[in-house]
Amino acid sequence: MTFPTAQQTDSVASEPRARRPWFRNPLLGLVLPLGIAALWELAVYLGFSDGRLVPPPSVIAVTLWELAKTGELWRHAQATILRVVAGFGLGVAAGTLFGAIAGYSALTRTVIDPTLQALRAIPSIAWVPLFILWLGIFEASKVTLIAVGVFFPVYLGVMGAILSVDRKIVEVGRAFRLSGPALVRRILLPAVMPAYVVSLRSGLGLGWMFVVAAEFMGASEGLGYLLIDGQQLGKPAQIVAAIIVFAILGKTTDWLLTAGTAPFLRWEDRFHARQEA
Repeated sequence: MTFPTAQQTDSVASEPRARRPWFRNPLLGLVLPLGIAALWELAVYLGFSDGRLVPPPSVIAVTLWELAKTGELWRHAQATILRVVAGFGLGVAAGTLFGAIAGYSALTRTVIDPTLQALRAIPSIAWVPLFILWLGIFEASKVTLIAVGVFFPVYLGVMGAILSVDRKIVEVGRAFRLSGPALVRRILLPAVMPAYVVSLRSGLGLGWMFVVAAEFMGASEGLGYLLIDGQQLGKPAQIVAAIIVFAILGKTTDWLLTAGTAPFLRWEDRFHARQEA
């Protein structure tokens, strides 16, 4: 009986990477939105719709170009991005801290979790008048509202991840006489990281949703302001253009978050990770 050499083993192991299926191409994600845009453009061109309330992509592209040419697009996008970044940072910090404490301590979880679950059910728009009363109509109230939206998915994700850690792997760590910090670093953190990343992505998505409500608080700049301005002045192309920019920025930041956390998940031996390799 002959056994494969190391070189043969390496070539076999690398074979799936060379034969990566065509449908794994990330650019395929553009097929659906571009296809819908092309169909709508064609429908307006053929006269099936006048394109007044829902403008065709050509009109939206012109609107985006005009906003970019005057510098308004970047000014409004920058204001929104800064608010989301600040609110996301605060929400993640608070959600991670409270989630870790509640997941680790049964007493703390019993005391604070019912209240937080009740607060989680409050609609985002209901916080607006209260934050305006407390913090005014400037940036503090807007960032706080975004942080509230980010807080709850991160809190639930961290607490749930800690509670779902397999007891057996903790016992293995104790059997190897790991100290408390070493147990957290080598056992608990890797175990909760996948769920934590998912909760971060959920929180980021809600952050982009809450920023619209935040910019309804008398904002003079931001993509939410473009939405209000377009609605008041009857500019549907501007409204759709702002929505498209929201979608692009949301997807871009989600990709950056996923790429930034990927090195912390390299230890995972997942079936889908092997398929995508």
